[in-house]
Amino acid sequence: MPTLPSDFVDGVRDAAPLHLGIVPFGLVAGVAAVEQGLSIFHAIGFSTVVFAGASQLAMIELLGSDAPLAIVVGTAVVVNLRMLMYSASIAPYFRDFAARSKTIASYLLTDQAFALSLARYNRETGTDRFAYYVGVAFSLWAVWQVATVAGAVLGTGLPPEWGLGFAAPLVFLALLVPALKDRASAASGVVGGTVAVAVVAAGIPFHLDIIVAAIAGVAAGLTVESFGGDA
Repeated sequence: MPTLPSDFVDGVRDAAPLHLGIVPFGLVAGVAAVEQGLSIFHAIGFSTVVFAGASQLAMIELLGSDAPLAIVVGTAVVVNLRMLMYSASIAPYFRDFAARSKTIASYLLTDQAFALSLARYNRETGTDRFAYYVGVAFSLWAVWQVATVAGAVLGTGLPPEWGLGFAAPLVFLALLVPALKDRASAASGVVGGTVAVAVVAAGIPFHLDIIVAAIAGVAAGLTVESFGGDA
């Protein structure tokens, strides 16, 4: 009986603590899809094809409010721009992968998979990089899909006292706080968050708060960095 590569098992094990945060987040995504009028099958298909928590939730709400397609697509692109940076950072470690392996890796790329894999590669030089990455990324993908399906099936039947609406912001706060390592990143986070709240308070439609806040946050971070913000 074939055994799984040890690095794959290590990846699943290292990602396991993050699964606890992914479950309520996925439930929220499933519930939101059904609440906005998608069928269970559409919700499942959407989650499988898009597989991007933050932009997935934003797109679902925008589609539910009949936002123009350009706004829906633009929001998803802006929210996921960080994946370009992740890809550029991790690409040197994937240079020797076959084209099919690179395709699989690109589809499974998430914040958590990037962070855990890069840390492992820098710490353990003898790691089977693809096996470890798939262990992390596929386990996260599987948990997300199961949680999303459960949310779509249960729909509005989930008890409101569970407070699942807080799952998404809490998950991203957990990822955000450790990333605020210097003045530039801190300025970007503070300005982006402040602008997002201001745009929402102003009543601007179609979740333009995401796009405007992202642009403002990046601009603030670049400005501070140009004046020695890494000190």
